Amino acid sequence: MLKGFFNVPKAVNEPVKSYAPGSPEREAVAATYKQMWNSQIEVPLYIGNEEIKTGDTKKMSAPHDHQHVVGVYHQADQKLIQKTIDTALEARKKWAALSWENRAAIFLKAAELLAGPYRAKINAATMIAQSKTIHQAEIDSACELIDFLRYNVEFMTQIYADQPKSDSSMWNRVEYRPLEGFVYAITPFNFTAISGNLPSSAALMGNVVIWKPAATQVYSANVIMQVFKEAGLPDGVINMVMGDSGMVTETLLASPDFAGVHFTGSTGVFNDIWAKIGTNISKYKTYPRIVGETGGKDFIIAHPSANPFQVATGISRGAFEFQGQKCSAASRVYVPQSLWPTVKSQLEADLASMKMGSPEDMSNFITAVISESSFDKLARYIDQAKQDADAEVIIGGKYDKSKGYFIEPTVILTTNPKYTTMETELFGPVVTVYVYEDAKWTETLQLVDSTSEYALTGAVFSQDRYAIEEATVALQNAAGNFYINDKPTGAVVGMQPFGGARGSGTNDKAGSAQNLLRWASVRTIKETFVTPTDYRYPFLG
Repeated sequence: MLKGFFNVPKAVNEPVKSYAPGSPEREAVAATYKQMWNSQIEVPLYIGNEEIKTGDTKKMSAPHDHQHVVGVYHQADQKLIQKTIDTALEARKKWAALSWENRAAIFLKAAELLAGPYRAKINAATMIAQSKTIHQAEIDSACELIDFLRYNVEFMTQIYADQPKSDSSMWNRVEYRPLEGFVYAITPFNFTAISGNLPSSAALMGNVVIWKPAATQVYSANVIMQVFKEAGLPDGVINMVMGDSGMVTETLLASPDFAGVHFTGSTGVFNDIWAKIGTNISKYKTYPRIVGETGGKDFIIAHPSANPFQVATGISRGAFEFQGQKCSAASRVYVPQSLWPTVKSQLEADLASMKMGSPEDMSNFITAVISESSFDKLARYIDQAKQDADAEVIIGGKYDKSKGYFIEPTVILTTNPKYTTMETELFGPVVTVYVYEDAKWTETLQLVDSTSEYALTGAVFSQDRYAIEEATVALQNAAGNFYINDKPTGAVVGMQPFGGARGSGTNDKAGSAQNLLRWASVRTIKETFVTPTDYRYPFLG
């Protein structure tokens, strides 16, 4: 029973550690990386209070050394997926009724575990499993996930405090109930923070969750489950399952108790899920919530007034950090003719200085792409650009998968603003540049807006305030996260809520109260103090 209006700890963004040579955090993560690299683990299915090992396993290897096995994970069959549904629904009976402050305490504790005793482990796991540099791992698997956990608690209290007006004759209240059923969370390989946030944000609001992490991220997802369990999350609230994606999704979406999907991944997969939900709509007890962040073909456009060195740095960081495998990574760039020689020269210098190799060597800026299929796809586009008359590989373009899936940071220059790599999501360290005539600034803005089906992130560089406003208005539908004089990556929880529209998703803004509202079903309660006893209204005379 509620005994007070409780204030939660004020959410603050977790400071990013430097990992400078000789720093204690660098030594800690290096030692943890080495220990994890030289051992193997088995990742079970987490279903209720059970850790199930089916014997049907898949190997887990590091993208930067694909022959090195760090463990295996177990896969579920359809019977176990159905068991997971039953287990989650049973857990819902107590979890949905638990007071909000006790739910909040679990995830606040999880944040502190990640900030302290689990920091080196979650970072090392992300470095190994997803080939992130220590800096990229730190800002993702440590800081951003900590931020999600802290801020979501604060956002939840803001939502609960939003109450309707009452007067002396009546008391109006709003309850924010969990959804009736279970939530299906599908998470990607590229951000450990997303993998932790998608199931935990729904669970925080009182929902039970069945979570399927990407096969290439199970290694670090396992650490997240360990943190949740140590934080005191009750059995069955978040269940982690692996298995054939089609079978898992078909089974969960066929259940009458399916109440929503929290998704980050490809646009094509999300479209298929939406279609399946539509086909099954008459089966469900309630209309499911469909929340998705999908693809991107993110842009940088430079105005002739822009500082060319700022533009070059925006490209170098925005396109090539984490090998361009961020949903927000810059992959198409529009540069005016007057700036191009300087931008190109600086890009050449930047990319020539970037070291590539294992994330264990912390002097490396570039590591491997996530998988052989990703490598092969990117290699095909690079080879095609070398042959096409309207494109040219001007920087990089080499690749090698003999040890790891390594692709050089690559810049393609095209004379065709509709060239395939200006339109197609590649998800790798490849950026395409189109050089436009300075006088065609306004026309180029229209080109940026109309070239891609996606609308996730974008950036404008300019020192001209009129040009900045023109771009902000012209591109208002082209990016859900829009950056002025900065790279189009690096959204921070509590500062830049993240998500896009068009083919990039439902724009429900992870890292904000808007997203949490999607996992609540609102009930309005009106209590009248003096109830009428005569049906007649005054107008009857």
